[in-house]
Amino acid sequence: MKHLFLTSSIYTVAKDIAEKCNLAAQKNKKCACIVTPVEPDGLDQTWLRRDLDALKDAGFETFDYTITDKNEAQLRADLADTAFIYVSGGNTYYMLEKAQQSGFISVIQEYILKGEKTYISTSAGSIVAGPDTSPALRLDKLEDAPNLDGYKGFELVNFCLLPHWGSNTFRDLYLHTRLEHAYKKGQVPLILLTDTQYIWVEGDRHQIFDVA
Repeated sequence: MKHLFLTSSIYTVAKDIAEKCNLAAQKNKKCACIVTPVEPDGLDQTWLRRDLDALKDAGFETFDYTITDKNEAQLRADLADTAFIYVSGGNTYYMLEKAQQSGFISVIQEYILKGEKTYISTSAGSIVAGPDTSPALRLDKLEDAPNLDGYKGFELVNFCLLPHWGSNTFRDLYLHTRLEHAYKKGQVPLILLTDTQYIWVEGDRHQIFDVA
């Protein structure tokens, strides 16, 4: 059975997720923190360190990792002994481009859909988990991913998560998009998530939790 925890901000919900995972009783707490989405120039990484510290404080045994310039064999070797794979926030399309180039999509699908590991994510990492990342197009700089081959996500879930709903930082971006994607024919379901909420996915079921 697949297990995922999709968030807008791991900083606010990490301890709650650790409890849901029964982390204290787990022998393997090793968590690969994929920080690839923050690699484009100019991205502030202050919040990244805060997020990673929150995971560590919650009891996860974390290490930073990038999929950039890796191949599928390297990914499998480097991630084999982890129990959790965390994908950070940052640029959704840069992350997706590097996932396409490295073979990460096949690796993460195998690990998560077979229930071998638990997927945890923030913002961009949550968007790419779905089947279609195009609803988030105006939230990130597409020019950071010049070799992107389409907008198809990891297909770990059947919906697209739109993060930071209600956040002042993203207010104008959401107002300008007017959520026009919600009215597109054939659009996958959209879930708008605040920074104090997360989605817990178990198999084909999902629930939204709020720690506010």
